[in-house]
Amino acid sequence: MSDVPQSRAILPEGWPQPRGYANGMVAEGRVLVTGGLVGWDAQGVFAQGFVGQLRQTFLNIRAVVEAGGGRVEDIVRLTWYVTDIATYRTSLKEIGPAYREVFGRHFPAMAVVAVTALVEPEALLEIEATAVVGA
Repeated sequence: MSDVPQSRAILPEGWPQPRGYANGMVAEGRVLVTGGLVGWDAQGVFAQGFVGQLRQTFLNIRAVVEAGGGRVEDIVRLTWYVTDIATYRTSLKEIGPAYREVFGRHFPAMAVVAVTALVEPEALLEIEATAVVGA
């Protein structure tokens, strides 16, 4: 695996620089797609609160990507499903530090979607990730 980044953010000319995400990504390599990951640990115990579950979900994403031979910098898309959009919005100041602790300053394309429920009743959020592992 090369140390040269295999992906880059896309910013159309004249668009404002997004904060905390990319509008699009282009990458070369093998595609790694996660299932919907939630904020529980290896024993199936959920972290406490929205930000706690979010941080654990980030750690779980990183673990899957690394197990697949990738790095967090290979992640090109995150799709978040949250059960309470108001909690997401009021947690933004805490989300940033939790995100950067796990992923650093790598900001792929992202979407946040409000849903009424998730399969795991205790889950407050679920995130799917797509990574392109270097050629």
